[in-house]
Amino acid sequence: MAATSRSAPAPASRPRAGGSALTVRMAAPAFVVLWSSAFIAGTVGLRSAPPLLLTLMRLAAASLILTVAAWATRAPWPRGRQLGHVIVAGLLLQAAQFGGFYWALSLGLPAALVALIQGLTPVLTATAAWLLLGERTSGRQRLGFVLGTAGVVLAVAGRVDVHGGAGAALIPAAIGLAGAGLGLLYQQRYCAGMDLRTGTATQLLASVPVLAVLAFTVEHPQVSHPLSLAGSLAWLVLVNSIGAFLLMYTMLRRRSASAVSSLFFLTPAVTAVLAFVFLGEGLSWASLAGLVISGAGVTLTTRQPRAAPAAAGPAAPEPGQSRAAGRAGDSVAAGALEWRK
Repeated sequence: MAATSRSAPAPASRPRAGGSALTVRMAAPAFVVLWSSAFIAGTVGLRSAPPLLLTLMRLAAASLILTVAAWATRAPWPRGRQLGHVIVAGLLLQAAQFGGFYWALSLGLPAALVALIQGLTPVLTATAAWLLLGERTSGRQRLGFVLGTAGVVLAVAGRVDVHGGAGAALIPAAIGLAGAGLGLLYQQRYCAGMDLRTGTATQLLASVPVLAVLAFTVEHPQVSHPLSLAGSLAWLVLVNSIGAFLLMYTMLRRRSASAVSSLFFLTPAVTAVLAFVFLGEGLSWASLAGLVISGAGVTLTTRQPRAAPAAAGPAAPEPGQSRAAGRAGDSVAAGALEWRK
């Protein structure tokens, strides 16, 4: 059953493979920029609301919009076993990831350190894929993970200021990291065939009660500067919770979880650049060097020269072939070829 649901999207992409080359090529950089922009909008929003309350409002609004859109378009809702898988993936990617990271922020963990921990998602994803699924990585990919991690550390090194009381905040941050890494694997393995409208709405709806309990238990919900908060929420909801997640789920239909997660290596450095442009924060040479090194790591992680001859064949069947074979190297290679067409 799982193999059938994951291989279903491949034929659908066949008719538009030739006309969507630019879209496929731009998916990865667009996702990195959209995902990184959440830190900018979140910084603005945190001036008006505590972290967990801000996340709760974000997920609740996004779930409402997607539910209305799914109802208006009569999209099919997940049922039975698929519904269970969609809920589990949503609790990992939405509740555990954002609840953990924002809970860490509310306990005083510096935002730069949170970005550093989230930037380690590719390492956890690849390790979990190896331990749980038997997926193998090449020496080139392992070097890419090392470079990506080094770039993440370099990008945030000058902005990390850990005080004595921040140690306890590392626990929810670790929960957020686990939710991100394991959620990506679970989403690709069991939910690749879900309808993006109703599947994402279901995941958000399942996560809202968890965030509500956290927000009203851990924090003292108070809101100020309503106009600034509304602008921040509009961006977080439409661009990040809906746009970035739909883009990520689309990429997971074509590429391995390890390949998609490697993009998180770039988010700390890209966030630093966006903060310089939109928030007037300082931009160090270390952040720029981290961006270059992380970019090299992502290139090594997602590119395999041995798959080069397959570029002459049809592009669309590659993702389905790699998933059917169940080999991580093939899946990563297919994603790399599509990124670079």
